Amino acid sequence: MKYAFFPGCVLKGAAAEAYTSMSKVCEKLGIELVEIENWTCCGASHAQGVNDLAALAVNARNISIAEHMGLPIMTVCNTCTLQLRTAKHRLDKDEKLREKVNGILKEGGHPYEYKGTSEITHFLWVLDKNPDLLKGKITKPLSDLRVAGYYGCHILRPQEIMNHEDGKHPKSLERLIEALGAKSVEFDAKRKCCGFHAQLAAEHDVLTVTGQIVDSANKAEADAIVTPCPLCQMQLDMYEPEGREAVHSQAEVPILHMQQLVGFALGLSKEDVGFNRHVSAQAKLKI
Repeated sequence: MKYAFFPGCVLKGAAAEAYTSMSKVCEKLGIELVEIENWTCCGASHAQGVNDLAALAVNARNISIAEHMGLPIMTVCNTCTLQLRTAKHRLDKDEKLREKVNGILKEGGHPYEYKGTSEITHFLWVLDKNPDLLKGKITKPLSDLRVAGYYGCHILRPQEIMNHEDGKHPKSLERLIEALGAKSVEFDAKRKCCGFHAQLAAEHDVLTVTGQIVDSANKAEADAIVTPCPLCQMQLDMYEPEGREAVHSQAEVPILHMQQLVGFALGLSKEDVGFNRHVSAQAKLKI
C-alpha cells in the first residue's frame, strides 16, 4: 500500500510529533509514504477567504504532483483533507474553472496540469476501510484504556465532500479504538468544532469550547481523548489549562493524535510517539 503523503504545515512545525509518530506507525503497518515534493500549504480555510482562486490553484498544484507520481493522496489532517477534497470536487465538476486554474499553473511555471486522477483520503479512512492492516500487528492491546474519540468538524462535513460515512452519526473512530483493544466511550462533544481557526478572533469563546470538550470527555470517564486532526489536538492540548479556567472545570485529560494511540497498540513507547511534547502529558495516561 503506497500513498503520496501530504503532511501539511502543522506536521512539519508545531506538531512535529504527529509527523514522527505517523512515519513510525505506517512503517509498522506496511504503508509506504512518499512525501509530495515541494508541497504547499492547503490554506487551512484562511487563504480561501482572502483569495479563493489562488487557494484553489495551490491545491490543484499539490494534487497534480501526486497525479504525476501516479499515487493517491493521504493526509493525517482533517483540514488538509477538506481543502484538498474541496478543490478536487470543484475542479472535477467545472471544466471552465479547471481550465482557468491550469492556465494559472502553467503561467506560474508549474510543469503539470491538474487532471483529477488522484483520490484524496485520510489515514483514519484508510484504517477504517482496511481493518486487516492491524491484524496480527497489535502487540499491546489497550484493554485498560477508556478513550473518547473526538472527530472535530472538518473530517465530517460538508457531507457531499467528506463522504466517508454519515457525518451526523460517525463510527469510524470508535471502530478503530475498539480494534486497538480499548473501550470507546461516548461523549456529547465528539463532533463539536474545537475552534482552532477562531482562536485569535474570538479567544474567550474558543477557550470556552475547548474547556467544554475536555470536560465532556472527563464526565464520560475517559482516560484520554484521541483525534484524527493535529489542529484539534493542538487546540485541546495547548489550551487545556485555559479551557478548564473558562468553564470552571477540574478536568485533566491527555489529548492524543490518532496515530499515537495506534502506535501504543503496536508496541511503540511514549517517547517513540512524542507524547512528552504535549502540554496534557502531565495528566496520567494508563499506558
